[in-house]
Amino acid sequence: MKISKRLPPNNDYERRVLANVEKFGWHYTSVFPEEGENSPRFTYSVGLYHSYDQPEFIIFGLDSKVAYALLDTLANAAATKTMYPLDEPCGALVIGYDCVFMEVPRQRFNDYVFSALWFYAEVEFPLYQVVWPDSDGRYPWNEAYIDDPLHPQPVLAPRQ
Repeated sequence: MKISKRLPPNNDYERRVLANVEKFGWHYTSVFPEEGENSPRFTYSVGLYHSYDQPEFIIFGLDSKVAYALLDTLANAAATKTMYPLDEPCGALVIGYDCVFMEVPRQRFNDYVFSALWFYAEVEFPLYQVVWPDSDGRYPWNEAYIDDPLHPQPVLAPRQ
Protein backbone atom coordinates (compact mmCIF):
# COMPACT_ATOMS: atom_id res chain seq x y z
CA MET A 1 0.00 0.00 0.00
CA LYS A 2 1.83 3.05 -1.21
CA ILE A 3 0.70 6.55 -0.34
CA SER A 4 0.41 8.81 -3.35
CA LYS A 5 -0.32 12.05 -1.53
CA ARG A 6 1.07 13.18 1.82
CA LEU A 7 1.53 16.49 3.53
CA PRO A 8 5.17 17.59 3.41
CA PRO A 9 7.17 17.27 6.63
CA ASN A 10 7.16 20.44 8.74
CA ASN A 11 9.87 19.59 11.25
CA ASP A 12 12.74 17.25 12.12
CA TYR A 13 10.40 14.80 13.83
CA GLU A 14 8.27 14.34 10.69
CA ARG A 15 11.41 14.02 8.56
CA ARG A 16 12.62 11.31 10.98
CA VAL A 17 9.29 9.46 10.63
CA LEU A 18 9.67 9.45 6.84
CA ALA A 19 13.34 8.42 7.02
CA ASN A 20 12.61 5.54 9.41
CA VAL A 21 9.72 4.25 7.32
CA GLU A 22 11.92 4.45 4.22
CA LYS A 23 14.88 2.71 5.89
CA PHE A 24 13.21 0.25 8.29
CA GLY A 25 9.65 -0.03 6.97
CA TRP A 26 8.18 1.58 10.09
CA HIS A 27 8.62 4.09 12.88
CA TYR A 28 7.48 4.11 16.49
CA THR A 29 6.29 6.99 18.61
CA SER A 30 6.14 6.98 22.40
CA VAL A 31 3.93 9.50 24.16
CA PHE A 32 4.35 10.35 27.83
CA PRO A 33 1.92 12.36 29.94
CA GLU A 34 3.15 15.70 31.14
CA GLU A 35 3.78 16.20 34.86
CA GLY A 36 0.45 16.24 36.69
CA GLU A 37 -1.48 15.00 33.64
CA ASN A 38 -3.69 12.01 34.31
CA SER A 39 -3.28 10.05 31.09
CA PRO A 40 -1.41 6.84 30.30
CA ARG A 41 1.81 6.57 28.36
CA PHE A 42 1.56 4.76 25.06
CA THR A 43 3.61 3.73 22.05
CA TYR A 44 2.40 3.18 18.50
CA SER A 45 3.66 2.24 15.07
CA VAL A 46 3.63 4.25 11.86
CA GLY A 47 4.31 2.75 8.45
CA LEU A 48 3.37 -0.93 8.78
CA TYR A 49 0.30 -0.46 6.63
CA HIS A 50 2.27 1.52 4.04
CA SER A 51 5.22 -0.88 3.90
CA TYR A 52 3.63 -4.27 4.50
CA ASP A 53 -0.14 -3.84 4.15
CA GLN A 54 -0.50 -4.71 7.85
CA PRO A 55 -2.27 -2.69 10.54
CA GLU A 56 -0.62 -0.16 12.80
CA PHE A 57 -0.47 -1.05 16.51
CA ILE A 58 -0.78 0.87 19.78
CA ILE A 59 0.24 -0.31 23.26
CA PHE A 60 -0.62 1.43 26.54
CA GLY A 61 1.03 1.46 29.94
CA LEU A 62 4.35 -0.18 29.20
CA ASP A 63 7.81 1.31 29.33
CA SER A 64 8.69 2.62 25.86
CA LYS A 65 11.57 0.12 25.49
CA VAL A 66 9.27 -2.80 26.27
CA ALA A 67 6.54 -1.44 23.99
CA TYR A 68 9.11 -0.91 21.23
CA ALA A 69 10.29 -4.53 21.58
CA LEU A 70 6.70 -5.76 21.18
CA LEU A 71 6.11 -3.48 18.18
CA ASP A 72 9.41 -4.60 16.68
CA THR A 73 8.29 -8.22 16.95
CA LEU A 74 5.06 -7.29 15.15
CA ALA A 75 6.99 -5.30 12.51
CA ASN A 76 9.28 -8.28 11.86
CA ALA A 77 6.24 -10.52 11.50
CA ALA A 78 4.74 -8.02 9.04
CA ALA A 79 7.98 -7.74 7.04
CA THR A 80 8.38 -11.52 6.78
CA LYS A 81 4.69 -12.07 5.99
CA THR A 82 4.24 -14.13 9.18
CA MET A 83 1.83 -11.80 10.99
CA TYR A 84 0.07 -13.34 13.94
CA PRO A 85 -3.66 -13.94 13.61
CA LEU A 86 -5.31 -10.79 14.96
CA ASP A 87 -8.53 -12.54 15.95
CA GLU A 88 -7.05 -14.82 18.61
CA PRO A 89 -4.76 -14.50 21.67
CA CYS A 90 -1.05 -14.31 20.90
CA GLY A 91 1.52 -15.87 23.22
CA ALA A 92 4.50 -14.89 21.06
CA LEU A 93 4.77 -11.27 22.22
CA VAL A 94 5.07 -11.60 26.00
CA ILE A 95 6.45 -14.89 27.29
CA GLY A 96 3.93 -16.53 29.60
CA TYR A 97 1.06 -14.17 28.68
CA ASP A 98 -1.42 -14.11 25.86
CA CYS A 99 -1.93 -10.65 24.43
CA VAL A 100 -5.01 -9.90 22.39
CA PHE A 101 -5.47 -7.54 19.46
CA MET A 102 -8.47 -5.25 19.35
CA GLU A 103 -9.35 -3.10 16.36
CA VAL A 104 -9.49 0.54 17.39
CA PRO A 105 -12.56 2.44 16.16
CA ARG A 106 -11.64 5.20 13.70
CA GLN A 107 -13.19 7.89 15.93
CA ARG A 108 -10.51 7.16 18.57
CA PHE A 109 -7.53 7.80 16.24
CA ASN A 110 -7.63 11.57 16.79
CA ASP A 111 -7.05 11.04 20.51
CA TYR A 112 -3.79 9.15 20.12
CA VAL A 113 -2.06 8.51 16.79
CA PHE A 114 -1.25 11.98 15.45
CA SER A 115 1.90 10.94 13.59
CA ALA A 116 0.06 8.13 11.82
CA LEU A 117 -2.74 10.49 10.85
CA TRP A 118 -0.20 12.92 9.41
CA PHE A 119 1.72 10.13 7.65
CA TYR A 120 -1.34 8.60 5.99
CA ALA A 121 -3.02 11.96 5.27
CA GLU A 122 -6.36 11.00 3.73
CA VAL A 123 -5.64 7.27 3.38
CA GLU A 124 -7.63 5.11 5.78
CA PHE A 125 -5.52 2.64 7.74
CA PRO A 126 -6.29 -0.04 10.33
CA LEU A 127 -5.12 0.33 13.93
CA TYR A 128 -5.10 -2.43 16.52
CA GLN A 129 -4.51 -2.12 20.23
CA VAL A 130 -2.29 -4.75 21.82
CA VAL A 131 -3.94 -5.54 25.16
CA TRP A 132 -1.87 -7.39 27.71
CA PRO A 133 -3.22 -9.25 30.75
CA ASP A 134 -2.51 -8.74 34.43
CA SER A 135 -0.23 -11.16 36.28
CA ASP A 136 -3.14 -13.61 36.66
CA GLY A 137 -3.94 -13.62 32.94
CA ARG A 138 -7.03 -11.40 33.18
CA TYR A 139 -7.77 -8.58 30.75
CA PRO A 140 -9.16 -5.15 31.64
CA TRP A 141 -12.70 -6.29 30.81
CA ASN A 142 -12.50 -9.38 33.06
CA GLU A 143 -13.93 -9.40 36.54
CA ALA A 144 -11.20 -9.17 39.20
CA TYR A 145 -8.72 -7.65 36.73
CA ILE A 146 -5.95 -6.04 38.76
CA ASP A 147 -5.56 -2.49 37.49
CA ASP A 148 -1.96 -1.37 37.88
CA PRO A 149 -1.96 2.41 38.47
CA LEU A 150 1.68 2.62 37.34
CA HIS A 151 0.81 0.93 34.04
CA PRO A 152 -2.73 2.02 33.12
CA GLN A 153 -4.18 0.36 30.06
CA PRO A 154 -7.40 1.90 28.75
CA VAL A 155 -9.15 -0.23 26.16
CA LEU A 156 -10.05 1.83 23.10
CA ALA A 157 -12.47 -0.64 21.51
CA PRO A 158 -15.70 -1.89 23.02
CA ARG A 159 -15.39 -5.55 23.96
CA GLN A 160 -17.64 -7.77 21.82
